[in-house]
Amino acid sequence: MLTYKSSGVDIDEGNRAVDLIKNKIKGTYDSNVIGELGNFSGLYSIKEFMGMEEPVLLASTDGVGTKLKIAQLMNKHDTVGIDLVAMCVNDLICQGAKPMFFLDYIALGKLVPEHIEKVVGGIADGCKMSGCALIGGETAEMPGMYANDDYDLAGFSIGIADKKKIVSGTDVKDGDVLVGISSSGVHSNGFSFVRKIFLEEYKYDLQENIEELGMSLGDALLAPTKIYVKLALDAIANNDVKAIAHITGGGLIENIVRVIPKGLGLDINTDSWEKPAIFKLIEGLNAVEKRELHKSFNMGVGLVMIVKEADAQKLVNFINNRPNDNADYVDDKYKELMQDKAYIIGKVTSKHEGIELI
Repeated sequence: MLTYKSSGVDIDEGNRAVDLIKNKIKGTYDSNVIGELGNFSGLYSIKEFMGMEEPVLLASTDGVGTKLKIAQLMNKHDTVGIDLVAMCVNDLICQGAKPMFFLDYIALGKLVPEHIEKVVGGIADGCKMSGCALIGGETAEMPGMYANDDYDLAGFSIGIADKKKIVSGTDVKDGDVLVGISSSGVHSNGFSFVRKIFLEEYKYDLQENIEELGMSLGDALLAPTKIYVKLALDAIANNDVKAIAHITGGGLIENIVRVIPKGLGLDINTDSWEKPAIFKLIEGLNAVEKRELHKSFNMGVGLVMIVKEADAQKLVNFINNRPNDNADYVDDKYKELMQDKAYIIGKVTSKHEGIELI
């Protein structure tokens, strides 16, 4: 007789995967989570936030993109879960929201419980780093839709903010200053271009150790995306932050202009911050024009805050004197990359619209 397993879907392996990850998931729970793992939906109490004058829910969804191809080629699946959480919660904090809970969706060709354990372990770590609970998820085994070794990730996060405290960027003015906060590397955008550069054009070996990177190219590319939640919430609470931009697809060129009023532009000094070694390696190839680099990648700046000029150095000092929020959840080789460093990188101007790189 025919069985579901004969079609390529193994329910028993799915159940084994759940057994491997359930303690990691429970480790993200806070006192607001209601019920146990296995309900048809996740329950989360917002009683804690009812002291807000007008609580507003904010939602974000994202994925990891073709960075997953590097993870699959390296057979390294423990950092992409952090990436998944980061890509969602870093968007929420751009408007000052505190992430409350997270959901994940994993689609794959063949379910390997040990791979799922690593991916979800990373998701759980990302949730701990951002102070949110992993309250639900779905793993979909889809043979015929995906090759056996392929998988894709999607994440969904809900945050909350008091309406009067939402960071909107509406009061950004000419002369305000951009404070850039360091990235850990490429993060989770531009990997189709990364693969074009390193694998197709220059034929790099992902496994080969590269002295200037201090690790293999594959490991450097899989450095987890920084999670800026605790930093951003602390910065907002202690500084007059007018706007925040998460530097994702579109790089520095396209993301910061999204949070400033029309009629204003930005002058960015691209020599004002220290770039991670991976970007120095790309620049050294002399194969991509400067503007294209800053439109394709974060180039070492993962988050930008806009403040009054008089407040800029105070914010820089505040960030640079904070402990490393992310160090406890990553391999030793990534700890230095995950340390937050802040720089004054440019100014808001009324002389032109868009971005000028100087």
